[in-house]
Amino acid sequence: MAGPRTLALLCGLLAATLVRATLNPPAVLRLGPEVLRERLTQELKDHDAVNILEQLPLLSAVRDEPAGGIPVLGSLVNSVLNHIVWLKVTSANILQPQVLPSADDQELTVKIPLDMVAGFNTPLVKTIVEMHMETEAQATIRMKTSRTGQSLALSSCSNSHGSLRISLLQKLSFMVNPLANKVMSLLMPALPKLVKSQLCPVIEQAFEDMHTDLLRLVREPVALGYDHLEFDLLSSAIKGNAIQLSLAAHLLDSRGDVTKSFSTSAVSLTLPSPDSAPFSLTVRQDVVNAAIAALLPPEELMVLLDYVLPELARRVKSSIRVINEKAADQMKHTQIIKILTQETPELLLDQGNAKVVQMIVLEVFATNEVRRPFFTLGIEASSEAQFYTKGDQLMLNINEISSNRIHLMNSDIGLFNPELLKDIATEILVSVLLPNENGKLRSGIPLSMVKGLGFPAASWSLTKDALVVTPASL
Repeated sequence: MAGPRTLALLCGLLAATLVRATLNPPAVLRLGPEVLRERLTQELKDHDAVNILEQLPLLSAVRDEPAGGIPVLGSLVNSVLNHIVWLKVTSANILQPQVLPSADDQELTVKIPLDMVAGFNTPLVKTIVEMHMETEAQATIRMKTSRTGQSLALSSCSNSHGSLRISLLQKLSFMVNPLANKVMSLLMPALPKLVKSQLCPVIEQAFEDMHTDLLRLVREPVALGYDHLEFDLLSSAIKGNAIQLSLAAHLLDSRGDVTKSFSTSAVSLTLPSPDSAPFSLTVRQDVVNAAIAALLPPEELMVLLDYVLPELARRVKSSIRVINEKAADQMKHTQIIKILTQETPELLLDQGNAKVVQMIVLEVFATNEVRRPFFTLGIEASSEAQFYTKGDQLMLNINEISSNRIHLMNSDIGLFNPELLKDIATEILVSVLLPNENGKLRSGIPLSMVKGLGFPAASWSLTKDALVVTPASL
């Protein structure tokens, strides 16, 4: 019997092993800067951010801007503003945002370039004096910790330091030029404050809505025949210039009841190296297996072989004649082949390749009236699995089939070496089972996430333990 010290040591080693074990999520969605940029651009458009810029209260902002507490400067500002009838943004444009990694590994910097034309009117000239204003809003995305866990949030937003440039769009008279310079000097401190107070709340709301929309897209059910697969957020992280979402997965039946759940576990998950792909969805092998199993549930096939495949029926009869002539003579045109897939197929992934293995029971009946088969064979079969895509549909086709092992489970025609029937059994599986399974797989697996992220078609690749979905290159 092990002593207390030995037990304590074993428990300590076990605990250390568990701590060192890497718990991997069922799926990982990586959203690169291109996706984040496009989604944020659309949200800013939906929130009418350009209109916010066009409505910036420039005149009141420069009037409220303190003159350093110096009365002389204050009177100078007032004298300048007395010559301004109105001052406002006449046109605005939000250029494409940039998503950049920050010095902090858990932060992203989002820079949003702003391009505006502002004008002011003064009795000194008949035309509007126009100025070109370029600046940049800068926001920081970081991990936010709350009672419910960690999530992504916009933690700060302001005018990017040193990004403001204001210039005149036309030459002015000697009289108006000093006035224009004064107006521009007043806008230099006022405009960044307006960006922070007027535009940053819109940027923050746009990011929150973008985050909500992405989570809604992640949770959209994936149809698998009568069943469906759902993902849910486990945790978020910032990796370089990308956002990485770790996802749980749940398999649900046609009634919406969860039949299988996948969470973090020690099952291996090899993530592809970060590249230029706008996004990647990496799905663990056991989740892919569950999806295939939902499309190919266990079933029983019965075929009147002489009516459907007469040449194959003739070869079956000839093969049985080698074993037992009397049994072969009993076979009529109503002979039946029964195939039972008692277990769901298992998908085995390798780097760039996939294989399907399945356990199959094969029975041969002399006629459709007899209840007992001549014999029952257990077959361990394997096939090449070929993935491909059609638009945003992930497709799978099972090619060929090999009877790796064949066992005689019972026999009414005497004992025999089942290897004698290996070739004909393989032909039956190729002719009957494969078309049936590929017919069920023909509907494919819809990947609505692909189009939801703005891409018309998907591509796929395999690691040693996962399926990776990315946008197709056009």
